[in-house]
Amino acid sequence: MSFAVSSFVGTRVVAKTNVRASASSRRASVQVFAERKLWYEFSFSIFFLLPNIKTPDYLDGTIAGDYGFDPLGLGSDPERLKYYQEAELMNARWAMMAVAGICTTEALGIQSKWYMAGQEDYGFPINAQLAVLFPTMGFLETKRITGWLATGKSGINETFPFDPLGMGADSDSMKLKEIKNGRAAMIAFVGICVQALVLREGPLAALQDHVANPFGNNLATNVMNLPINLA
Repeated sequence: MSFAVSSFVGTRVVAKTNVRASASSRRASVQVFAERKLWYEFSFSIFFLLPNIKTPDYLDGTIAGDYGFDPLGLGSDPERLKYYQEAELMNARWAMMAVAGICTTEALGIQSKWYMAGQEDYGFPINAQLAVLFPTMGFLETKRITGWLATGKSGINETFPFDPLGMGADSDSMKLKEIKNGRAAMIAFVGICVQALVLREGPLAALQDHVANPFGNNLATNVMNLPINLA
């Protein structure tokens, strides 16, 4: 940080530094994120049926995972767009942890039916759990949202940085990978919840049933048998 001395009042004035570095970093981020396909380019049929489709001006590739898809215009307000971006990222991280935990516990035989975990007795009363949960999560969520409001970044990551493997060195690339895997995890978690509701099975058990009889156990048959399965 460099300083400049005011010739008028003799006080030290903090001068803005690293402007070129930050601008260069922003240009690099724009280049990394802008090198992406738009959502309609993943399917030739969509592009053929909607040849004049246009992406919103505010989705210019500067955000990780931006494929130009916002048919409802939810991100037209810049401040709301930042909020939606943070909300998506947090839900994506929760979903990735949930999917990993559900599949791991089922694979290891720790908990065959993840949705029954809340009924188990772990020797830790629910009141004691809530007494720990509310203050802990309240503190962390307060740090997260206040940090985001002040800096545009999650206050948790800034207060408790965690990167033992140094995977954040290429931060732009990792941001893109994180949000892509997070979106896949959110979709997977919805599917896992539907499986639990309809089939009363975990994801690995449902996968085994599908592999054993792919024509008898699939999305179409489950939808048709929905009234029977829910009875």
